[in-house]
Amino acid sequence: LQNIPARGEWSERVRGAFEPEAGYVLVGADYSQIELRVMAHLSQDKELMTAFKNGEDVHKTTASVVFKVEPEAVTSDMRRQAKVFNFGILYGMGAYGLAQAAEIDQKTAAEFIVEYFKKFAGVATFIEEMKEGARKNHYVETELGRRRYTPEIESPNVQVARAAERMAINMPVQGLAADIMKLAMLAVAKLIARHYADDVKMVLQVHDELIFEVKESKAPEFAEAVKHVMAEAYPLRVPLIAETMIGKNWGEI
Repeated sequence: LQNIPARGEWSERVRGAFEPEAGYVLVGADYSQIELRVMAHLSQDKELMTAFKNGEDVHKTTASVVFKVEPEAVTSDMRRQAKVFNFGILYGMGAYGLAQAAEIDQKTAAEFIVEYFKKFAGVATFIEEMKEGARKNHYVETELGRRRYTPEIESPNVQVARAAERMAINMPVQGLAADIMKLAMLAVAKLIARHYADDVKMVLQVHDELIFEVKESKAPEFAEAVKHVMAEAYPLRVPLIAETMIGKNWGEI
């Protein structure tokens, strides 16, 4: 079910085939930019933390940095490239990978990386610390202590060693985001047991989203309640935000 298409012309039609039983609707609750928020939390980068605390559009903020323009001058195309860039940094991509992903030339990507790390110096420090820790310990771990072993980081094969470096950068971030989702599911399960035992079923988790089957009359109330429970699932140094949607099928949410 995690592979049902989310974008493109077929996605809404395919997802529209998934319906709740009569008298019920689906409520989707997903975390907003959880991995970038986790990166801000772990790296304690001042600029990134300030952007989230002020409720800024982080992709727009990044675009204004890498393109050297004022935030109001950022175009939708610049923002799209900056979004690729933000996630590329999380996945430990270098200039070549970012150039491919953002559809720009490698020289431009390399220049963007320099500007990005000038602005978000805390992120640059965090990345180096993760790589260094993986070389020293042969593992990385999430803030909650879940480990991923990385012996390949010592490989004489450069590509294998680089892949381990990317893992060392990404796993603590993506891993904590996954840990938070598990904690959220436990917290929401308690909410359902206490107040909605006859009206709500938690039916699916897809990455940073939870899907519920909810009695139609209870849907608005539950959607509001689950938003607050998910936002308080784990204390981050920046706001953790969940957004909810109600629909008659999966395609509508």
